[in-house]
Amino acid sequence: MAITEVDVLELADALSAGARLIDVRETDEYQDGHVPGAQLVMLATVPDNVDQFGGPGPTYVICRSGGRSMQACRYLDENGFHVVNVAGGTLAWIASGREVVSGAHPT
Repeated sequence: MAITEVDVLELADALSAGARLIDVRETDEYQDGHVPGAQLVMLATVPDNVDQFGGPGPTYVICRSGGRSMQACRYLDENGFHVVNVAGGTLAWIASGREVVSGAHPT
């Protein structure tokens, strides 16, 4: 099954409506700057943290440029989770002029 992808405009709309966003980059990348509200679950730890991806509606997954998040989405999709990859990742979010936050906390 093909993984659904959205661009950052669609992600912004989804976040405004209360969607969950998981960032699968490494800790230092996340702390340097992430989408407000994004929770960190490093790619290597996704299999041990699948509970973070459950719940009503889809979970949006982001990384630096879309590759690692697609890997996570494939794994999660194969395991029955409703996930959406963010095409272009955090780089596209930044390039669009949207806000990023730094530090270890989502906001």
